[in-house]
Amino acid sequence: MFKTIDEKYESSEIVQKKSKFIADIFYVETATEAEEKIKIIKKKYYDSRHNCFAYRIYSKIGIIQKFSDDGEPSGTAGGPMLNILESKGICNVLVIVTRYFGGILLGTGGLVRAYSEATEEVLNKCNIKEKEIGVKLSIEVKYSDLEKIKYYLNKNNIRIIGYEFLENVKINTEISNEKLDLMLKSQNTFNFEILKIDKGEETYI
Repeated sequence: MFKTIDEKYESSEIVQKKSKFIADIFYVETATEAEEKIKIIKKKYYDSRHNCFAYRIYSKIGIIQKFSDDGEPSGTAGGPMLNILESKGICNVLVIVTRYFGGILLGTGGLVRAYSEATEEVLNKCNIKEKEIGVKLSIEVKYSDLEKIKYYLNKNNIRIIGYEFLENVKINTEISNEKLDLMLKSQNTFNFEILKIDKGEETYI
């Protein structure tokens, strides 16, 4: 289980001593996806001084994270931005803060505050929610058990994607590993029988 943001793109802007800081935030699931978004923003704001970023991505091998000061003094931009994401425990998120220099030097303390404020500002526009890694699953049951298992899935907030009505009924779902184990143990209690299970690709729930 981890915290993340909705997949809706958000942007905000602050001004510090005539320097403009534009913060863009994205939901991402891979480092490759994050790097592609960074390229797009750098192209969009091609005339800016700096495009600093930080991202954290949840994976099976642990949390992947990266940041860049993009020419700002070391430790004044990407690092503070990443620290905010870490302190809030947010993953699968990329924040890019673009700076247009206003002619007045901010100093290292001023830069840290500006990049931190820009990051906080755009995060405040996002809906924070919890997700976990699960699996796409096809469950095969007899027609006589369909309503019973539908009741169980809905009761336990397991998403039903669709049905296939063949010799038996196949129910396509997305389910966490924890809920899958519990469902297999609950067959007798809820009086249904799972004939076959086909696991698909991993997914975020």
